[in-house]
Amino acid sequence: MSGKILVVDDEEIVIRSCLRILGDTEYEVDAVQSGLEALHRLDETHYDVMVLDIMMPTMDGLEVLQRVKESHPDIDVIMVTGLSEIETAVKSMKLGAFDYLPKPFDPEALKILVERAFEKRRLQQENLDLKNAVSSKYRFENIIGSSPQMQNVYRLIAKCAPTNSTVLIRGDSGTGKELIARAIHYNSLRKDKAFVPVDCGSLSEQLLESELFGHVKGSFTGAVANKQGLFEVADGGTLFLDEIGNISLSTQAKLLRILQEREFKAVGDTRIRTANIRLISATNKDLEAMVAEGTFREDLYYRLNIFPIELPPLRERREDIPALAFHFLKLFSEELSKEMTEFSVEAMNMLVNYNWPGNVRELENTIHRAVILAADKVIRQGHLVNIIDMGAALEANVPKSSDELKHFKKLAREKSVKNIEKLFVLEALKRNDWNVTRSAEETGMQRTNFQALMKKYDIRIRGTERDSSDAESAGS
Repeated sequence: MSGKILVVDDEEIVIRSCLRILGDTEYEVDAVQSGLEALHRLDETHYDVMVLDIMMPTMDGLEVLQRVKESHPDIDVIMVTGLSEIETAVKSMKLGAFDYLPKPFDPEALKILVERAFEKRRLQQENLDLKNAVSSKYRFENIIGSSPQMQNVYRLIAKCAPTNSTVLIRGDSGTGKELIARAIHYNSLRKDKAFVPVDCGSLSEQLLESELFGHVKGSFTGAVANKQGLFEVADGGTLFLDEIGNISLSTQAKLLRILQEREFKAVGDTRIRTANIRLISATNKDLEAMVAEGTFREDLYYRLNIFPIELPPLRERREDIPALAFHFLKLFSEELSKEMTEFSVEAMNMLVNYNWPGNVRELENTIHRAVILAADKVIRQGHLVNIIDMGAALEANVPKSSDELKHFKKLAREKSVKNIEKLFVLEALKRNDWNVTRSAEETGMQRTNFQALMKKYDIRIRGTERDSSDAESAGS
């Protein structure tokens, strides 16, 4: 059974009617003829919904409702009332009843009310499950990494999470600063309120101020309506300002006022507003150097840096790479409905020895691509297309200027695309016993287009055998 209903009415005919109406539903239905009996039954059995008559001897429905809501507040109570008792029924709503049904009631009306009560319960449970899942995901013990550097990060999270202290997370791009911010929030007293992230690096000064503080209609071109700012959206919860080193001095001054006074004004407004938020910020910049240069306010820096957390780059915690790699392998295997279970020794060595300039985010993207390319259960060297030869090329010829860096990045992108295309063709052919027609059909390509890619990379078929030295090396 997916739910239980208790009908409470002193009239036998009403009970029989309710049992008949609700008997063909998916719910289990019991009935009693007094309020006292109903309370005893609730002590013995869990019910989801109660259908309760208001006018009963000894103990009326309102008293039963009050006592039910005190001891079993999760039960949804539908009050049944005579037409002369509508005022009393309205009073029952104020006491916490789900709804009321006037006598004589239509059978379909009772069914609809009961179904609405159960639908409400289902939605509440789904929201609770979702909230618990999100909270569980961001428990700091679920963050991957057992290196001494990450153990220190976990200790810092555990110390600051239960407080309302302002936190500054520092680390290179891709190290997982937002993940740490969410872990702090979901382990704090504010976990049931909103976590609101803002990317300060992606918005112009005017747009950022409008997003943070809100604006009033007509305050600037395009402001066609009042807009609530994210400080208000995050009220009671946590506001996460990512890449805070990118905000202008003007916005810095307004942010400082909020941190000091807990007050702000929407763009174009004269009213002072307040917000109860916890601020977590993050940056990959050297804020101390920016203070010295005059591009970041010193007073704001000290306000933000109350509790600093430093995230190490992935190259400084290489012992965490295998665990992270297997985590992403499992994640993307499930997402892509593949049964990937392992890495070859050579592939894992390549992962551990690569310097990961893009940190955890680059590792995640690398495994994602590898899972797409792989044809069996094993990730091999040839599937790690974005880091093949790149490490050696970097060591041999490190860019020395901005132009050289742009040129190298262009070459690296072209190399990655070529590797992906080449492996795409080879793996398709392997899966289909080197049959070009079947390979093209499986990949959703026209045969002529598939053959064009084969020609581009000099991949030829002789009978059932490949005739390309490239095909020999790419799958290893």
